[in-house]
Amino acid sequence: MKSILKTLAIVLILAFTAVSCSSDDDNNNPGSSRDVKYEITGNYTGELSATFFDKGGNPLNEDVTKLPWTKEVTVDASVQGITMSAGGHGGVKDQTLTAKIYIGGQVVKETTAKTNNDGIIVLTLAPYLFP
Repeated sequence: MKSILKTLAIVLILAFTAVSCSSDDDNNNPGSSRDVKYEITGNYTGELSATFFDKGGNPLNEDVTKLPWTKEVTVDASVQGITMSAGGHGGVKDQTLTAKIYIGGQVVKETTAKTNNDGIIVLTLAPYLFP
C-alpha cells in the first residue's frame, strides 16, 4: 500500500510540475498585443484593392498601387477579431500574392493566391480572433 501511495504521489507531483511549468514567454505572445500590421507582397501587376479592419474594427477598402503594401494600426480593446482580403483583375496567369497579418511583430495569419487564366486574383485570410 505504501508503494502505491508513493507512486501516486510522484505521479501527481510530476503532473503538477508539467502543468504549472510553461515554455511560453510572455514577450513572445502575440495575443497580448493589439499592434496589427497587414502586408501584401508578390509579383501581381494588375489592378488590386485590399480590405482590412481599422482600429475600431471597421472594414476599410484601399487601392493597392504598388507592392509590397503594408498598413499598421493599433486595434481598440473592444475589437474581437480582424481579417483582410485582396482582389484584382488585369494580371497575368500564375502571378502570386501573399498576405500576412502580424500581431505584436509576429505572423499570425498567412496565405498565398495565384491568378487564374483571366488574370483575376482573390486572396482571403481566415480571421484572427484576439484572446
